[in-house]
Amino acid sequence: MGLLDGKVAIVTGAGGGLGEAYAKLFAKEGAKVVVNDLGGSRDGSGADRSAAQKVVDEIREAGGEAVANGDDVSTLAGGENILKTALDNYGQIDILVCNAGILRDKTFANTSEADWDLVVKVHLKGTYCCAWPVWKWMKENNHPGVMVLTSSTSGLYGNFGQANYGAAKAGIYGLMRVLSIEGRKYGIRVMGLAPGAFTRMTADLPGRQGKEPDPMSLPENIAPGVLYMVSDLAADHSGKVLGVSSRGVREIKMMQTDGFNPGKPYTAQDVAKNADKVFFADATERTAASA
Repeated sequence: MGLLDGKVAIVTGAGGGLGEAYAKLFAKEGAKVVVNDLGGSRDGSGADRSAAQKVVDEIREAGGEAVANGDDVSTLAGGENILKTALDNYGQIDILVCNAGILRDKTFANTSEADWDLVVKVHLKGTYCCAWPVWKWMKENNHPGVMVLTSSTSGLYGNFGQANYGAAKAGIYGLMRVLSIEGRKYGIRVMGLAPGAFTRMTADLPGRQGKEPDPMSLPENIAPGVLYMVSDLAADHSGKVLGVSSRGVREIKMMQTDGFNPGKPYTAQDVAKNADKVFFADATERTAASA
């Protein structure tokens, strides 16, 4: 018995890296998998469906069930076709992992409008374009399911040189929170994922060039945390973000201080005098920033 026996899963951006690892592990655990990948380069240019088909072939060779899809996640037509691939081949959808993404890293002053628009389109709009048709199908067919939307510590904490990517990933966090609330009525669980892994997307980022990756940062060692999220083992959890990286699996949470409540009209100077109540201690800020 596998953790995902009888389930049908869509994994976007699954032609390599993290998505490939998720798709292969899901199939090993009994899921029928739609392997979506446009097959473009890291900056979003180009298209080649062979990456998705290669993963499908490997899943089938290992005894699993999978089908390839090469649609563009950043268009609603693409998202609808990805769902159609699942329904045409397997008749249902139970799991959606929005993983597809690109990078166009530059400092904010050097980020062009095109760099901004494309990164936001693929990550934030792409999450909407894939989640919306799946959500509608689950709701209209009274078919509970689970969605994992991929955010990032770059959006949750910030990261130098990733204004476009961080903004998109922070938006995905907000979408996840809203959908987790709306999904309660329909039995749809929605969780956020902030993965840290050594992949094609991250191999040449500052500090990583020429270094051997930590084995625990390889995609196959991130995938078990995501398997947990989409399985019934996590049935009691929705609206939460898990950070999954070489440092383990941990919840990342937005928090607030007790704050300063004057109970009467107040001045800016009053806020300054109560700054110790308004703000977290520096040690807490450093811990969050380095997480």
